[in-house]
Amino acid sequence: MAKLSTEELINAFKELTLIELSEFVKVFEETFEVTAAAPVAVAAAGGAAAAVEEVEEKDSFDVVLEAAGDKKIQVIKVVRELTSLGLGEAKAVVDGAPKAVIEGANKETADKAKEALEAAGATVTLK
Repeated sequence: MAKLSTEELINAFKELTLIELSEFVKVFEETFEVTAAAPVAVAAAGGAAAAVEEVEEKDSFDVVLEAAGDKKIQVIKVVRELTSLGLGEAKAVVDGAPKAVIEGANKETADKAKEALEAAGATVTLK
């Protein structure tokens, strides 16, 4: 088994939930017959909680066209405005719904795109 660096271990701990981290501490204490000091355990739990909150706050969104609705031509126009697609490609996106119109956008851009598409009559979700 390859030895993990301190940084690799910390990154692995950041991936754990609080419950998983708590279970790890119990097994660690039993295996090495030690007791984690309370300040250390609280600091570890606080770090894990911050990591969990970080994961929950998305910063990248996909704007997915679910359906074009009744005003397909208006939706195609909006898709063209939001992207650099030509008429044929924009029509293909609209005809291929559900399909991502914009991928990896920030929250503000994604919200604006969603509003514009919904104003044209489309059904849109952010993922």
